[in-house]
Amino acid sequence: MSLKDKYQSALDLAKELGAEMENFHEEDGAIVFNGAVETPYLRNLIWDKFKAINGLDKEAAAPADIKANIQVKDESVLHRHEVVSGESLSKISKKYYDDANKYMAIFEANRDILKDPDMIKVGQVLSIPNL
Repeated sequence: MSLKDKYQSALDLAKELGAEMENFHEEDGAIVFNGAVETPYLRNLIWDKFKAINGLDKEAAAPADIKANIQVKDESVLHRHEVVSGESLSKISKKYYDDANKYMAIFEANRDILKDPDMIKVGQVLSIPNL
């Protein structure tokens, strides 16, 4: 199996996440991946996919057979999240921080549109702050 085949699912994820791809090719025994995404959260999802393909957890170092440069367009936030039905700030916090109790950080970052942490509306776009 070629490296390109091995990492095709990571490329597919990057495209699904709206990454602007400059190139994706094999060079000197490594896959070269260059592109840009909107937020750090999206960059992290792509890196997590590269690691998962190699059976590594999220905390592991990058696999040795990857040379990736994933630029982030907006470093001011972790991500921008559009609220969908059934969500709460604690559920959103769990998704982005792996900790539902950090929901107040999201509330504080969005005080311009939120007046109560228990009152979010479908369709609102929340800034998920970098912690």
